[in-house]
Amino acid sequence: MSVPAELKYTKDHEWVRMDGEIAIVGITAFAQGELGDIVYVEIETVGESLDREEVFGSIEAVKTVSDLFMPLSGEILELNEALEGNPALVNSDPYGEGWMVKIKVSNPSELDQLLKAEEYNGLVH
Repeated sequence: MSVPAELKYTKDHEWVRMDGEIAIVGITAFAQGELGDIVYVEIETVGESLDREEVFGSIEAVKTVSDLFMPLSGEILELNEALEGNPALVNSDPYGEGWMVKIKVSNPSELDQLLKAEEYNGLVH
């Protein structure tokens, strides 16, 4: 299972890639593997500012629905519109085309509370 070293992770299986002040967020390969075939991604929080660990949306698989949690406090600037027509991108490319939202981070010090790749890898193995 892939755990890219350049990303940060949450215990709730979200990943974060920083691009300046913007955090790009998705779910990990482990999470999509546990969920199975993703059939719908619902994110209706664009434009909202949410705190770390608040629910920003949900992801629906064939057998279950799971909440998506904010890895960092900030404003949701954009959602990945490609997921509306093709939610399976989360399964096929969780760290690339399957990203979920972009967040303008309001408290960069929270990055220090995220897991490094080796810590996350230890959590899921």
